[in-house]
Amino acid sequence: MSANKQLLVLPGDGIGPEVMHEVWRVIDWMERRRGVRFEISDDLVGGAAIDARGTPISPETVEKAKSVDAVLFGSVGGPKWDKLGFDMRPEIAILTLRRELGLFANLRPAVVFDPLVEASTLKAEVIRGLDLMIVRESTGGIYFGEPRGIETLANGKQRAINTEVYTTDEIERVARVAFDLARKRQRRVCSVEKANVMETGLLWRQVVTALHQREFADVELTHMYADNCAMQLVRNPRQFDVIVTTNLFGDLLSDLASMLTGSLGMLPSATIGGLDGSGRRHALYEPIHGSAPDIAGKGIANPLAQILSFAMLLRYSFAMDDEARLIENACTTVLASGLRTADIMAKHCAKVSTQVMGEAVVRELDKLGA
Repeated sequence: MSANKQLLVLPGDGIGPEVMHEVWRVIDWMERRRGVRFEISDDLVGGAAIDARGTPISPETVEKAKSVDAVLFGSVGGPKWDKLGFDMRPEIAILTLRRELGLFANLRPAVVFDPLVEASTLKAEVIRGLDLMIVRESTGGIYFGEPRGIETLANGKQRAINTEVYTTDEIERVARVAFDLARKRQRRVCSVEKANVMETGLLWRQVVTALHQREFADVELTHMYADNCAMQLVRNPRQFDVIVTTNLFGDLLSDLASMLTGSLGMLPSATIGGLDGSGRRHALYEPIHGSAPDIAGKGIANPLAQILSFAMLLRYSFAMDDEARLIENACTTVLASGLRTADIMAKHCAKVSTQVMGEAVVRELDKLGA
């Protein structure tokens, strides 16, 4: 087996190393049973990198990330590093990777697994069968715009400034990702902004509309204000197929959508860049849950979001749809058998550890892949 798939694994902090350990089981299974060999390196990011190297992410780690086909990321942060100052936040690691690798489109699926319908706080008839994708612009907008900062005024009081900025090119490239994804799904895109009160929202709507007319007339396009979208996600989430939106609104709406499914511990994500001259696309895959320092080291974290992030990696970085679907089906089957980690525990189910859940997924892979 030749190692033609290069991965960088960055477990991070908190529960990151624990849930990543279960992905290693799946990778080992892929090599043993499917003949797919990965060339894998790992490194430190976040608080772990601060402790060892005095920085949330080193230049050497960034260069490693640039050299591989895909990055599998865990989670960063924790109270241990809260007092180090804004510029030393562990979260700087993920922001740096997005910027340096040009990862401008964050893909966050919100899928309700049939065995977990009752885990949601919404009625089963509202969320059963939910399968939507939120495409969030991730390198622009108010999180990166200039000027920004906190300044002291003449009267001694302070003023904080953040700037929302978008260009035509930034909007077009993320909208194109959304339209391309929709063509492989239900061919429906809802573009979300606040064009009624924000100039960036008005430009966003104009650019997305023009792109749709030029290149994607076969896909249905609708527009929605962000506040209405938040309401509609709770009222009737199945009306959506693909949502494309700004960095700030995508951050808020994707977390809202995640809770429709019942647990942050179930949802993966991908953040991708544009194609380079060789046809390769930088990409980073991570669960959307945080480092959960309150349960770190207890062996009770849900590893499925990290495992499903690996499935997304196979699908979007290596076009291995069959293998990705196999992993997703194994996760569904395990849940249907009644195994649950604490975050998705329900009546008449068996509460299991992080390790047992990972082992169960591999056993199902053995059965499904036979």
